[in-house]
Order: sequence, then C-alpha cells, then structure tokens
Amino acid sequence: MNSKIQNAVEKFERGFNCSQAVLSSYCEQFGLDCQTALKIATGFGGGMHINGTCGAVTGAVMVLGLKYGSTDEDKQAKEKAYGKVVQFANRFIARNDSVKCHDLLGCDITTLEGLNSARDKGLFSSVCPGLVQDAAEILEEMLNRNG
Repeated sequence: MNSKIQNAVEKFERGFNCSQAVLSSYCEQFGLDCQTALKIATGFGGGMHINGTCGAVTGAVMVLGLKYGSTDEDKQAKEKAYGKVVQFANRFIARNDSVKCHDLLGCDITTLEGLNSARDKGLFSSVCPGLVQDAAEILEEMLNRNG
C-alpha cells in the first residue's frame, strides 16, 4: 500500500477524523502545513455532523482543490477543478454506492441514538478505515495522472 494511503488510514485509526486523515496525508506536497490542514478539516468529519458528504470524500476534495484550484476568477481553472471533483465522486460512488455519511454507515450519527448505534456496531473501526483507504487510493491515482 502506498505510504500516503497507509498514512491516511493510520491517522484515522489513531483518532483523527476521516477528513483530517485524508487532507493531512497529502497537504504538504501542495504547500499547506499539516497543523493548518488538521484544523481546516476538523469540521468536515462524520459528514460535517449534518448527514452530509463523508469526511474522507471532503478531505480528498480539499486535496484536489490544492492541486487544481484557482486563486483568481479563472473560470477554466475552476471548471477543471469541478471536473476532478465529479470524477473523484463518481469513482468513490462506484466503490461504495454513495458519498453520504448516513448512507455509508447505515445510521444517523448526528443523533445520540445513531452515534451509539455506530459505536456499538463498531462502524468507526470496521467501515470508516476502508472509506478513508478508498478515498486515498482514488486520490492517489488521480494525482499521479497527468492533467
């Protein structure tokens, strides 16, 4: 397994959330320091705790922004970045059927009942590491392609 992919999974297993694990494993190659990346990604874990997009996916989207994003009004650069996000999401969905945290875990972790259910079922240790790995693998493939 690639070291960045392994690093992302290990960071998640050590206690970082899914978004932090992915973004912090790739950030420095694009000029973002790890501590800042960890802070930025904090609120994105667990589907942003609003039943949103899986944090592993949002972490990967932030990495794609670091590589392909625009710092001005360049519409062509933005369209390229958007295309990369759609490509990533489609590949993640092909592996996991969804990008939504609720769908991936099969429970609503924004509620105490759902969070306890996820913990009781061990979903954070049985499901989430695989999602972090999938996100990092797809990201790695996309970053290593030209364009």
